[in-house]
Amino acid sequence: MKQSNSIPTVPIYGIPFSNLTMQETVQWLTDVIEKKQETHVITANPIMVMAALDNTSFMQVMNQADLIVPDGSGVVWAANVGGQPLKERVTGFDLLHELMKAGETRGYRVYLLGASPDVIQAAHERLHDMYPGVQIVGSRDGFFGPAEDEAVVSEIALLEPDILFVARGADTQEPWIAKYRHRLNSTIMMGVGGSFDVISGRTKRAPKWVQNLKLEWFYRLVKEPKRFLRMLALPKFAWKVMRDKDKVTKTKI
Repeated sequence: MKQSNSIPTVPIYGIPFSNLTMQETVQWLTDVIEKKQETHVITANPIMVMAALDNTSFMQVMNQADLIVPDGSGVVWAANVGGQPLKERVTGFDLLHELMKAGETRGYRVYLLGASPDVIQAAHERLHDMYPGVQIVGSRDGFFGPAEDEAVVSEIALLEPDILFVARGADTQEPWIAKYRHRLNSTIMMGVGGSFDVISGRTKRAPKWVQNLKLEWFYRLVKEPKRFLRMLALPKFAWKVMRDKDKVTKTKI
């Protein structure tokens, strides 16, 4: 695992989740940008944990990351069950906005990659309006295949962004970042899933009270029934955690 030894972690089925608050995470990442240290950030939820347990290549991608933050409330719950509590949930959506806020006074260079053409254009415009101090140096949709990878990588590398946000779905964005990270000429590379859909206004994030009840996953399922099959991993994860209990944070993969 490449994650820095200076970061306190809690293992969930062998995956080391950072035990930092949102504020501490942002501070650590701003230091990384200042030092120009190439960093792959994964915002992981229970679905991704289950995917890693079922797929050795995806587990390898997770193990190559520099920072894994607990995006899902289920991860925080699992750590509690395992007897090694995490300080708090650090969602990818909120971390994106916190980094953009930090970039306001630092003039960060940001590239946006992923989602559909209309969504990425709207997200680009909204983020530009929200954070005028940040230089959004480029953006493009995520509708490209392996044959176009070289052109996309070259374009991003030439622009030298401080932060590259990638929204192509966890099963695509994380392996893609891991494969090309050394050629992207970017400091922070972070998968953000469906964040651009919310930022663009195409979809709405769950109300705060729903988030506080740890039911954001259910809200998304109601709004997007097509996610049903993917969401089946959640009860499987919950059952596995309840069955394993204290082994959750002790298991070595």
